Amino acid sequence: MSQPKVSILVAVYNAEKYLHQCLDSIINQSLADIEAICIDDCSTDSSRSILEEYSKKDSRIKTIFLNENVGQAAARNKGLDIAEGEYIAMLDSDDWFAEDALQLAVDTIEGNDADCAMFDLILCREGQEEPFKNQTDKSILTGEEAFRLSLNWQIHGLYIVKADIHKNYLFDTSCRLYSDDNTTRLHYLHSRKVALSKGKYFYRKHAESMTESCNIHRFDYVKANLSMKQQLLEEIRLGNINHSENILNLYETHRWLNFVDTYYYLYKNRDSFSKEEAKQIEASLADILQTFEPKRIDAKTSHKFGYCPTLNYNTFKMQEEAYFLLRGMIGKNK
Repeated sequence: MSQPKVSILVAVYNAEKYLHQCLDSIINQSLADIEAICIDDCSTDSSRSILEEYSKKDSRIKTIFLNENVGQAAARNKGLDIAEGEYIAMLDSDDWFAEDALQLAVDTIEGNDADCAMFDLILCREGQEEPFKNQTDKSILTGEEAFRLSLNWQIHGLYIVKADIHKNYLFDTSCRLYSDDNTTRLHYLHSRKVALSKGKYFYRKHAESMTESCNIHRFDYVKANLSMKQQLLEEIRLGNINHSENILNLYETHRWLNFVDTYYYLYKNRDSFSKEEAKQIEASLADILQTFEPKRIDAKTSHKFGYCPTLNYNTFKMQEEAYFLLRGMIGKNK
């Protein structure tokens, strides 16, 4: 059997409600020379039987069934181990592709001598569709340009990439959620060119998803951001990043904004967590606070009340509690 053009990694966990649409969008691709590697992350619903049904009727659907729940990033890495495609893409089990998405993405890579092609991302919520607006006028970016823009998500992170790049930079498993975003940034950095394709990826936003629901794993976001900083420092040490001070300052500012936003999530949802969970969350936030370099946070941010950087957690907490209380009084809290 010849090498497939594209391998699609699909991590699955209790996705029975949406899995048919996801898999149908794969097997109906106009590009037939593909394989889908579906990794069931120890689902407790009917996801496994759905995967078995599809793998029996289409040999391009390959399945891996894990005996314990390891999280999306680790599950995808299991699939990456056996992926044979020239290019690698991922598709969340509640999302779907347009029929020509992969063909258009491959054509974009090969027509532009690129290593990576971003999909045309469509955000879907409750039947409403809205295109993601990349904050660039360019249709072809250098790897470093794409990397810079991805640090604060001026461009999105859904794409296909040459397999050798992906296999050199596996999914970051430092957290259960969000850390796979870091891998996207490294894939962009190590691509010669990142091109924007017209292949549509439909991204479903709904309350049942792990990133949308209220749970303790939401606080993995700031842990994942710390992991990204550590990886940036390693890339700088290896000489893979130009203008490293500017990059670090940009990302530290982004990381600080995320940290404040994460505290607001705790402020808004405190009643949703047990006392023990809240204690655990605050201890983790206090530890991460110590990793910031205030001098790297831009003056426009650091001079604003509510965003003044301090490494003392009690001082930080008092500032945020006062800031969000005042915002609430004038109706500005979301």
